[in-house]
Amino acid sequence: MKDVILKAENICKQYRLGLVGTGTISHDLNRWWHSIRGKEDPYLKVGESNDRSIKGSSEYVWALKDINFEVKRGEVLGIIGKNGAGKSTLLKILSKVTGPTTGKIKTKGRIASLLEVGTGFHGEMTGRENVYLNGAILGMTKKEINSKIEEIIEFSGCQRYIDTPVKRYSSGMTVRLAFAVAAFLEPEILVIDEVLAVGDAEFQKKAVGKMQDISKGEGRTVLFVSHNMAAVKNLCDRGLLMEYGQIKFRGEINEVVDEYLKKDGSITFFRDLKDVKRAPQSKSVMRSVTILSEDNEVKTGEDLTLRIHFDKTQLKEITLGYLIKDELGANVCAANTQQHDIKFTVGEKDYIDFELERLPLNPGKYSISLYFGNGTYDVDVIDEATYFQVFWPRDINVIAPQKKWGKLHIATKWNY
Repeated sequence: MKDVILKAENICKQYRLGLVGTGTISHDLNRWWHSIRGKEDPYLKVGESNDRSIKGSSEYVWALKDINFEVKRGEVLGIIGKNGAGKSTLLKILSKVTGPTTGKIKTKGRIASLLEVGTGFHGEMTGRENVYLNGAILGMTKKEINSKIEEIIEFSGCQRYIDTPVKRYSSGMTVRLAFAVAAFLEPEILVIDEVLAVGDAEFQKKAVGKMQDISKGEGRTVLFVSHNMAAVKNLCDRGLLMEYGQIKFRGEINEVVDEYLKKDGSITFFRDLKDVKRAPQSKSVMRSVTILSEDNEVKTGEDLTLRIHFDKTQLKEITLGYLIKDELGANVCAANTQQHDIKFTVGEKDYIDFELERLPLNPGKYSISLYFGNGTYDVDVIDEATYFQVFWPRDINVIAPQKKWGKLHIATKWNY
């Protein structure tokens, strides 16, 4: 227990919908009457789970319910889940921005928080003055801040504007400076919400590297909330998966991310194509698509194999094609058997495998659209037939290509 630096015990947070404050005068009087008699708040017994997608019948909602966990010194804990799962509410309670309805938080040492862009910054003060202000809020002395001020400014990349009022900063500049203050003023616990998404790619890379130095090199603790699963996997040791204000899964970060992606639909190792939306006049020939993976992960530089099951048709020759799109829907690459001069004929098998060799895709979410025809006319076309998530491999050296790839081409093996 000596290594435990943060402990959450039975944390619950209840909100009343529709109004500011605790509610009506009658509710307040009822709470007061129970309080002076030493009884529990009567409204803790009511309330519904925080499912924002449905209309409930109760005036009260549990943003958090029965949250219990421990974090050890030097550990990086990833907290993931869909929007509205309660992640930000939990971080606000841990940071003492708001208090829990019930339960206790026990910590050892100072906590620095990055919850929203510009949190704790005064717009009329310069960047330099805000560094001192934030340092003082974190409990640092002026001498401690003076010893770090030049490193903070250099890391933030805001040297030219450091003596300009923060109200003239862009959101990206603000979060750069805020992260630099929180990281360099050496809190024992660093709490980071999805603010790094505001920064550009170069700053995100620097920030992740700094967080790794903080946890592994300096032995400090980081709590990290992000929807970027690649960053979560690279940075965190353990994880919590939250859903409707409760912890639904906890464990090693790879297990937690896999569970989240299955729930999120971002990666589907098997998908039944029977009832999916098809292009106009398409026939339902393709029955299912399966991602064949030994460890249930798709990694940059490693082979990706998909198996397409289909209903046998009267076609003598089959043309199969795929199109990969990124998270924004932009086309990344495409290939088909016809352009490779490969001809399939319908035989005993009712499936086709195609293998994307040494996948040259950056980490992120992708979709695969499928085409099934005879080379002359379309038979079955499905847009975004399945989804997958690409991660960095554990051994980064495997992504070094042994041969050149075309700009928008992935070497493909077709097996039937």
